[in-house]
Amino acid sequence: MIKTKKSLGQNFLVDNNIIEKIVNSAQIKDQTVLEVGPGTGNLTKFILKKKPKKLYVIEKDNNLVSFLNKNFQNQITIINEDILKINENYISNEKLTVFGNLPYNISTEILCKWILNINDHKIWFSNLVLMFQKEVADRIISNFNSSSYSRLTVLSNWKLDIKKIIDIKPNSFYPKPKIDSTLLLFSPKKNFLKLKDPYTLEKVTRIFFSHRRKMIKKSFNQIFQNNNQILNKLNINLNLRPQNLDFETYYKLADEYEKLRS
Repeated sequence: MIKTKKSLGQNFLVDNNIIEKIVNSAQIKDQTVLEVGPGTGNLTKFILKKKPKKLYVIEKDNNLVSFLNKNFQNQITIINEDILKINENYISNEKLTVFGNLPYNISTEILCKWILNINDHKIWFSNLVLMFQKEVADRIISNFNSSSYSRLTVLSNWKLDIKKIIDIKPNSFYPKPKIDSTLLLFSPKKNFLKLKDPYTLEKVTRIFFSHRRKMIKKSFNQIFQNNNQILNKLNINLNLRPQNLDFETYYKLADEYEKLRS
């Protein structure tokens, strides 16, 4: 029996009914697939049954790498690295269908890294099928004017269409987490506002949402130095709070900020 490591946020999915729903969420047959955090290979087995063209797995835990090598041998290509240190654009020349039971302690960091590293000319994935702590997933799919609306919501919806697949109870995992999980499907958008530097949006949203309970006047002035021209152009009410601005307004704010700096 493989011993889980709390430090790596390991909770292995053991519910075959849920695993079946996961593998049916995206096209696998004849596709190049990437699984992040395969653990003991419970999901890996089901992916292989769907006849992918090639299956890469990223696993940081050396003990699990040995286990996977022994049980799957030449059926999979194992990348024994930290997912946060890998440049995902270089994993394959083909677009990847990605499955990930992401460690909850770094799930948002992984997603933000992937979003900010998307090459607008050649997006490296066709779909992302990812599992999050339910509270995090609710933030990702939130709408503006709600308490769960956050900078993660704005970043996630910038270049991606997002669909909720299913909520998952703790008893589907070993060991059981203390919270519910949610499976989300992400697909690249064909049209989105392009920025020269994606980290511009990261900076703008970070500043605005760092004062989420306060009116946006202070945040706006911190970035734009009381620029009334931009204020009027975007028709922004400075008495609003960060959760009252929709996606497009944040994208336009990032665009205006880039224009000022160029």
